[in-house]
Amino acid sequence: METKTGRQKLNRIKAVLAETGHTGKWLAEQLGKDPVTVSKWCTNTSQPDLYTLQEISNILDLDIRHLIASTKISSNIQNLKIWHFFQWVQL
Repeated sequence: METKTGRQKLNRIKAVLAETGHTGKWLAEQLGKDPVTVSKWCTNTSQPDLYTLQEISNILDLDIRHLIASTKISSNIQNLKIWHFFQWVQL
């Protein structure tokens, strides 16, 4: 999965913050980081290291896997779209 700028979406920090009702500014305060740094993570412009990702998962009280974008889901969705297209063509 890619972002609007064509970068590969590696993390789900922005989505998880929205799901949990938190902001990037709040996360930056919790981590003692610059809000610009967290903003770059949220847009997948840069990535936090694994230790920071673990710290984020602890702060949000969730499994670290929720913060990482799945490569299988987008592949399966693409395959499903192709399958539906061919089912439609056969009609």
